[in-house]
Amino acid sequence: MRLCCVRDGIRILLCGFFLLFWAGCSDEQSAAPASASPPSPAPATKIVIGLIPEMDIFVQKKRYEPIARYLSQKTGAQVELKILSRYGNILNNFQSEGLDGAFFGSFTGALAIKRLGVEPLARPEYEGGVSSYYGMVFARKDSGIKTARDVKGKVFVFVDKATTAGWLLPLYFFRTLGIADYRAWFRETYFSGTHEDAIHDVLSGKADLGAAKDLVFNRLAKEDPRIAAELNILTTSPAVPANTLAVRHDLDPALKKVMQTSLLAMDQDAEGRQALVQFGASRFIETRVQDYQPVIEYAKRIGLDLATYDYVND
Repeated sequence: MRLCCVRDGIRILLCGFFLLFWAGCSDEQSAAPASASPPSPAPATKIVIGLIPEMDIFVQKKRYEPIARYLSQKTGAQVELKILSRYGNILNNFQSEGLDGAFFGSFTGALAIKRLGVEPLARPEYEGGVSSYYGMVFARKDSGIKTARDVKGKVFVFVDKATTAGWLLPLYFFRTLGIADYRAWFRETYFSGTHEDAIHDVLSGKADLGAAKDLVFNRLAKEDPRIAAELNILTTSPAVPANTLAVRHDLDPALKKVMQTSLLAMDQDAEGRQALVQFGASRFIETRVQDYQPVIEYAKRIGLDLATYDYVND
């Protein structure tokens, strides 16, 4: 009788040990796939930023690439630059090319704010605390051009109809000279497409007068002393914001915030400072919608309503 009880107890113990062992193996098997195959990370976000052609496109891309790399590193997104063929394309490309942002000039920035609701984030500040620019109308010093009579029958080179320096300023300048219809006054007018080309065309004598922004004029003058020595500034415009990074209004708010914060803090770390040196600026500063008010007021002076102005077909 005692022997049977001992045998029954041993069998019960063995069954208990087996059940515990089986349960442990089952837990390990069910847990193994989770530790062996972690979930794949979500693909990186891509941000496409447009660049206006204020200079040679290869120089333009090389200049902005350090900024794109820095933003990619800081935001975790893949920042891609897209150089546009002309100023006027930048608004259309927001819809047709799927741009997420762009470095807008002052005029295209004002237009994009009015029509697309883009949100400005930041703009570069250059040596001496300069974060704005102004337009210039210039001619060769040996041309003797000073009055409306002097410019009659001459050749004028604009930049593009979507620029403050290369379009709004010249139109206002013509009005101050009493020129109602510049097309009838000049022998020829044309658009160079870039500020650099407008300056070089007047310097070389291809055009008698031209217009461009002072930042490009002064940069080229450092490279070629003939520009300052041989060209005469006839008039200038009010100061307007330098090329500003603005993004579409429906971009992820967290991404917009980290982009702006990263730009504003670039001068505070070694990698950011190196990118700024390559770009040619000291730092980035915050830009707001109200900073474009001078452009809006300047357009009103010459009768342009930015909400309805057709810069493509005008």
